[in-house]
Amino acid sequence: MRVGELSRRTGVPVPTIKYYVREGLLPAGELSSPNQAHYDEAHVRRLRLIRALLEVGGLKVAAIAEVLGAMDDPGRPLHKVLGAAADRLGTEGAADDDAEAEAAGDVVQRLIARRGWHSHEADPAAKDLARALAALSRVGHGAFFELLEEYADAAEVVARADLAYVGRQGPVEELVESVVIGTVLGEAVFSALRRLAHVDASARVFGGVEEERVEPEGSAAGEGSALREGSAEREA
Repeated sequence: MRVGELSRRTGVPVPTIKYYVREGLLPAGELSSPNQAHYDEAHVRRLRLIRALLEVGGLKVAAIAEVLGAMDDPGRPLHKVLGAAADRLGTEGAADDDAEAEAAGDVVQRLIARRGWHSHEADPAAKDLARALAALSRVGHGAFFELLEEYADAAEVVARADLAYVGRQGPVEELVESVVIGTVLGEAVFSALRRLAHVDASARVFGGVEEERVEPEGSAAGEGSALREGSAEREA
């Protein structure tokens, strides 16, 4: 396909596609003439991945280039690819230098050691966690530290689910891509689920909403309820 069709199929403007090629995010098309290049399904897949990392994952172009470079390196172990993706999720900015930051950093390092997590000294995730805890402490919510173990338990469950998904993939290229997808876009999925759960929990705890059982769509109980409602409407 030509660049115009590639643009129509992916929704990415032609100038943007050419920019991605110049920046090394997207492989160049195969030249059929000095001024004409052809693209294939691999370009469609890569473009959609780039846009997802940019628009949903919130990564900047430079970070995406690093992640894709790790993906395309045949000699890099999957663990290193995942690390490259995870490191790019870290927030940028100068490290805080006060009593709260120092205390929070100590708490994070003890948590990592206590749970036996593999981490390196400059891990952006550890720095982000310490920064968030320090901010909580500064606004009078240092007691939030007491929830860390429960948060860590939940994080381990989600991490295992992510990697179980990765393990179901087939070809190597799909396996590597799923590592990146699970790390970057999974972050956005979990954040959105947590917000949904917060609203529900708040309604039940503070809003006086009664607990009610919701039958999954398609279940026997759910279908029976729907049939009863339909029957009642017809009788009315």
